[in-house]
Amino acid sequence: MELDVIDQRGAPVEKVTVSDRAFGAEVKGHLFHQVVRMQLANRRRGTASTKTRGEVGGGGRKPWRQKGTGRARQGSIRSPLWRGGGIALGPQPRDYSYWLPKKVRRAALCSALSLKVREGLLKVVNRIDLPEPKTKRMVGLLKDLGVERRVLILLADDNSNVQLAARNLPDVKVLLVEGVNTYDLLHYDYIVCPKDALSKLQERMAS
Repeated sequence: MELDVIDQRGAPVEKVTVSDRAFGAEVKGHLFHQVVRMQLANRRRGTASTKTRGEVGGGGRKPWRQKGTGRARQGSIRSPLWRGGGIALGPQPRDYSYWLPKKVRRAALCSALSLKVREGLLKVVNRIDLPEPKTKRMVGLLKDLGVERRVLILLADDNSNVQLAARNLPDVKVLLVEGVNTYDLLHYDYIVCPKDALSKLQERMAS
């Protein structure tokens, strides 16, 4: 399949041929759910922790005698039944991360790219060249490209001017091709991809 390539002013300049397998695949929504859930689980720190009755300090002495007081029997003031006592069945530090098969992750990535192409939200630019790292320059570039909502900019290599110019824009994220993932492709409305980054992305999808 072919995609239109535009310049920095949004005017079409040429066409580029891309792989149908990566950019024209069937969109599989159930894979989005599986992979995004995996990514979010892998981001969890898993440091939530509570103390059991054995870890709470104090409570070694029986608060009152077993019989004769008229009150319910108690063995420790650190029982989960007491204020300030231990927590029964509370969260403990754990690792939430897990991995799906590589084929599943790649299929979800192809589906996400194909969805953007189908909806016309993938903007292939011949190049992204900013003379200085100014936020105003980035805002003007995105306006010329017709991008108004959240945008993900893909780069083949580090570009300090682009990265610094987009740093203060809350709805703009700059990502190297090596870090492309399903969650970011779905989270951002538009994908802006220079021609060299597109070639590198195709190589990654074919490997």
